[in-house]
Amino acid sequence: MRRLISFFALCLALVFGAAPSFAADSAHGAQVFSANCAACHMGGGNVVNAERTLKADALKAYLTGYADGPEAAVATQVTNGKNAMPAFGGKLSSADIADVAAYVIEQSAKGW
Repeated sequence: MRRLISFFALCLALVFGAAPSFAADSAHGAQVFSANCAACHMGGGNVVNAERTLKADALKAYLTGYADGPEAAVATQVTNGKNAMPAFGGKLSSADIADVAAYVIEQSAKGW
């Protein structure tokens, strides 16, 4: 019965254009961050533009769509890039991007 309900929920999500939600893995996000982001954003900083850090106040002030969902806003920035930040959408999978976004928001909440 549970399989039938899960299948039905998945079908509804696909019909209505919504993807099923999976929890991001911030531990994996830390690895992705270390390999791809730390050169410019070590410790939540920004070596290119000192104002645009990954600290909570800066993310709220500078990320488009932050109020609608912090992780989604970070994921959009990572995927598409902006200004001096390159786009990683062609290099990282959507799962990697979701994981690194979860890691960034987790670290910023801890006072990075």
